[in-house]
Amino acid sequence: MPENKITILYVDDEENNLVSFKANFRIKYNVLIALSGDEAIRIMQSKHVDIIITDQRMPNMTGVEFLEKVLEVNPDPMRILLTGYADMSAVVDAVNKGKIFHYLSKPWNEEELDMTIKRAYDVYQERIKIKEMNEKLVVSNDQFEFLLRQKLLS
Repeated sequence: MPENKITILYVDDEENNLVSFKANFRIKYNVLIALSGDEAIRIMQSKHVDIIITDQRMPNMTGVEFLEKVLEVNPDPMRILLTGYADMSAVVDAVNKGKIFHYLSKPWNEEELDMTIKRAYDVYQERIKIKEMNEKLVVSNDQFEFLLRQKLLS
């Protein structure tokens, strides 16, 4: 694995789930954990995060509500929702409001979750490349317009 590990923020109000996730994935990935959406937002304000995995059923703030807040703080990280309930309205909300990349049911399967993380990171990298290319294009366009104006003035 390259030195630049994928950074995952796992959010769950059940501490044993956080411990289990970290134990399973800490060697492969840089794992950050949070017991609540508010704690996770604080972490995101000081640390770079590539992928967010959140439980849906949490007190004070659901996973969907947390993912909606994430969009305001930093829309770049890929978002994955976990839920132990067959709650289709939560899944629909997550897709529509939280702009999730993928939905998985709990308890999660390590292999399936790992594959989902890898796919999410591939999409994340592509989006970052496109964003960077668009930024370069804007700069080039501005430079071109400047040169064109200079030519018209002379």
